[in-house]
Amino acid sequence: MIALLQRVSQASVTVNGKVIGEIEQGLLVFLAIEPGDSQEKAKRLAQRVSRYRIFEDEQGKMNLNVKQSGGEILVVSQFTLAADTKKGLRPSFTTAAAPELSKKLYQYYCQQLRLEGFKVPTGEFGADMKVSLLNDGPVTFTLTC
Repeated sequence: MIALLQRVSQASVTVNGKVIGEIEQGLLVFLAIEPGDSQEKAKRLAQRVSRYRIFEDEQGKMNLNVKQSGGEILVVSQFTLAADTKKGLRPSFTTAAAPELSKKLYQYYCQQLRLEGFKVPTGEFGADMKVSLLNDGPVTFTLTC
């Protein structure tokens, strides 16, 4: 399971010209599911993301997590993060989980973030989405589980 975290000043996701999820300051999380991922991994990754300290404190140090900073979390599924790009000139997606497993674990991951106290707007699994963001920093990290 791969989560690409982007600290944002704002972010939104649009499907068919309609904004279906948006946040102000917080985290935009692009999530990819790989074969062998489980609910246990999804829960652990959700906890890590919600507690990961990448927001600045009064001294300008990354000491605060998204909740401590008053931020929100927007989650967008992105199977391309799981692509194998080690050779050739075209990515291979055989390293991404099947859509059925991916959708189930994506939904479970979002539910785990909700249990951490976030509203968690999302993209639409499997849809052609347009994502808009204003990266803050820029600050971007990849977490795996």
